[in-house]
Amino acid sequence: MAEDRNLVAWSSMIGGYSRVGMVNEALDLFRDMQAAGVNPDEVTMVSVISACAKAGALDLGRWVHAFIDRKGITVDLELSTALIDMYAKCGLIERARLVFDAMVERDTKAWSAMIVGLAMHGLAEDALAIFSRMLQLKRYWSTMQEMGIKASMENYGCMVDLLCRSGLLDEAYSFVTSIWRNLLVASKSSNRTDIVGLASKKLFELEPQNPENYVLLSNLYALNSQWDRVRYMRKKMKDNNVTVVAGCSSIEINSYLHKFVVSDGSHPEIKEIRVVLREIADRVLRSGHKPWTAAVLHDVGEEEKEIALCEHSERLAIAYGLLKTKAPHVIRVVKNLRFCPDCHEVSKIISKSYGREIIVRDRVRFHRFIGGSCSCKDFW
Repeated sequence: MAEDRNLVAWSSMIGGYSRVGMVNEALDLFRDMQAAGVNPDEVTMVSVISACAKAGALDLGRWVHAFIDRKGITVDLELSTALIDMYAKCGLIERARLVFDAMVERDTKAWSAMIVGLAMHGLAEDALAIFSRMLQLKRYWSTMQEMGIKASMENYGCMVDLLCRSGLLDEAYSFVTSIWRNLLVASKSSNRTDIVGLASKKLFELEPQNPENYVLLSNLYALNSQWDRVRYMRKKMKDNNVTVVAGCSSIEINSYLHKFVVSDGSHPEIKEIRVVLREIADRVLRSGHKPWTAAVLHDVGEEEKEIALCEHSERLAIAYGLLKTKAPHVIRVVKNLRFCPDCHEVSKIISKSYGREIIVRDRVRFHRFIGGSCSCKDFW
C-alpha cells in the first residue's frame, strides 16, 4: 500500500480479507492500521467482526467488541447486527440475544440474524417466538407447534408466502430447500427408497449445482454399500462440472486461527496431534464404538476406511484443542461442511472420556457435546 493510505483504503483491504475468510490476515491488517495511527470507524469494525463470525473466533470477537466499547465507536444498526451474527456463530447465543434486546431500533437484517442464530443452536421455539414478534404469526405457526398440529403443504406454503412478503427471499428459498434436505437426511435410517428418490429429485431440481446435495446422496448410497451408485454420483458431478468444497475445520488457540483439512500433515505440531489422535482411537475402541466406515466414500478395505476416519478435519481440530487446552476450557471448532456421522459419535465419546465440553459449528447447526451426548439429539 502507499504511504498515504487512508481509512477507506484500510477498511477496504480488511473487508476484502474478511469476505474470503482470511481471518488472521484481516486482524493482522487491523493491528497494523492501529499502529499506523489510523482510527477505525463502524464500517471497519463491521468487517473485523464479520471475519471473527466466519471463523467462529470467539476470543478475538470478544476482544474486538471490547475495543469498540473502549474507543467509543458508534454502534449503529449494521454493527449491532454484525455483533449478533458473530456471537451466534461463535456459540454464545445468550450474548447475541443481549445485543439484540439492547437495540433501540431493529431492521429486517437484525431480526433475521437473531432468528437464524437461534435456529442454528436448535432453539426452534425461541426462533419462532422472535419470528412471531416480527410478523405477528403467534396464532399461526407457533400455535401449531405448541399444539402438536402437523403442518400441511398449505401451512408450509403460507410460511413461504409470509417470508417473501417480509422481504426475506433468501430465507424463503432456504426454508423450501431445507424441507427436502431434511427429508433426505432423515431417510438414512429407513429403507424408503421412494422417499430418497423423491427428495433427491426435488433437491437437484432446486439446486443442481450444489455439491452438498451430491455428497449427501453419495453418503446414503455408501451407507448401504451401493458403490455403483456412489460412482454414478461422482460421474454426474464431473459431467455437471460440480466441484466438492474441501472439508476444513478450524479452532482458535491463543487468538490465532488454526485450520485443518483431512489427513493434514502441514501443521507444525502434527506429530503431537497424531499422538493425541492415537490416544483418542484407543479410548474410542475401549468404549465399544464401531467405526461408521460408510462415511468414507471410497470402495476400499475396512482398515483403510478406519484410518481415514481418524484424520478427518474435525477430529484433527478437536485433538489439537485437547493438546493445547485444559478443562474447563471449551473446545470450539468450526467446520465448513456437515459433521461426519462417525466423528459425531466419536465427539460424544471424547466429551465423556476426557470430561470436556466440545462445541462444533458445522454447515447446518451447532453441536454441543457434554458427558457423552449432543444437543442435536443425533439429528442434523
